[in-house]
Amino acid sequence: MQVNHDRLNSLYGEMDPASAEDVVCRAMEELALRMAHCDRLYRKGDLDELRRSAKSLIAIADQIGMDVLARVANDVVTCSEYRDQVALAATLGRLLRTGEGSLTAIWDLQDIKI
Repeated sequence: MQVNHDRLNSLYGEMDPASAEDVVCRAMEELALRMAHCDRLYRKGDLDELRRSAKSLIAIADQIGMDVLARVANDVVTCSEYRDQVALAATLGRLLRTGEGSLTAIWDLQDIKI
């Protein structure tokens, strides 16, 4: 998964390294929770709440440079708006895979000085 290094560098430039690290770690935790929540909402059939949860995922992913994850979450929003169950199932699966890969990519960057 790709991470927008410019966005991360900007985030780290806006605050001290410890604060930026805290923001990234909290965002990663929130993303993991929201992805699991999206999956539960889909299984319950609550598409309105799923759409809201996916929209919040977009904002968090954008904050820490997960552009691909934000785009896929936007696709989930679109599929839920159209109530396209087949596309939604496929797109949600892609969201979960992309999210897992993106979180791993960010985690791996913690070993690299940004």
